[in-house]
Amino acid sequence: MNKANHTIDAGERASRPVAVLAVLTCAVAFTGALGCKDQGKVSAQKAMEHATALAQLADKDVGEVERGLPLGATEMAKLVYAKGADPRQDLPAVRRALGRIRAVVPDLTVAKSTFFALADDKGVAIRNDLEEDVMAGQNVVTIFPELKKALDGTFVTAVGLFPGPPGTHGPDRDWMAAAPVKDEGGKVAGILLTGWTYRRFANHLQESLRHDLAQDTLKGGDTGKLPILYVAVFDKAGVYTASQTPPVNEKALLDLDLVTKTAAGPAQGTLSITDRDFGYAAVRSAKLGPDTGVAVLRSEI
Repeated sequence: MNKANHTIDAGERASRPVAVLAVLTCAVAFTGALGCKDQGKVSAQKAMEHATALAQLADKDVGEVERGLPLGATEMAKLVYAKGADPRQDLPAVRRALGRIRAVVPDLTVAKSTFFALADDKGVAIRNDLEEDVMAGQNVVTIFPELKKALDGTFVTAVGLFPGPPGTHGPDRDWMAAAPVKDEGGKVAGILLTGWTYRRFANHLQESLRHDLAQDTLKGGDTGKLPILYVAVFDKAGVYTASQTPPVNEKALLDLDLVTKTAAGPAQGTLSITDRDFGYAAVRSAKLGPDTGVAVLRSEI
């Protein structure tokens, strides 16, 4: 149980008067066997529904990359390696080609990737599609050894961390995928890369969840407020929450040791964070990585 003080975010400030009223109402309405603590159990059950759906969404998102990146690599070969061309000699053309594959390959058009990049046959990044390219010149195979399989001709994913100081929200992890780019002779001439950070991916999942709940609320004619919700990705190295998540909430999830709790299957439970009852649930996503999954914190308003 985590009672540490923290700065309350806007959503929590807005919910405090409503939460107090809910507690009083609960005390009056449930004087029998049920009590207000059962709200935490309701939150946990709902959190399990959310986490299960988000783990399936994560698998779907990875599936888009699994299908699309090899097709994108085939297109890259036509665009930058035709007639023995050396892409390192025309970096603007490489960036244009990266934009082109994202436009013409449907799975890459909708992929949640934050970048696409081309590396040479040694694994050294040539150019990515971002305005500011901090990857160029880095050997991605050295940083993510699993990506060597792409140089051997196989699609592969890996998890690691690019060198550099941690972001403003704390330590993160980089999810990467790579597909071989073959020249006209069928030889691997480079690798096509894409990926995202776990914190950015958690933000995508959280926004998706809130959007779906808002739509369901409108369809049901309910004008009430949405519950307080936070989404995270977890693995053996840590917990990575979406932006605007209070640090105390992230620490509460970290202290749960979600990898151990989900070793035998999905896990759920209740906990108190700064005197607010939450339900939590955690479900693994095999496609994201080993011992990796999605967690949801929910509290009723």
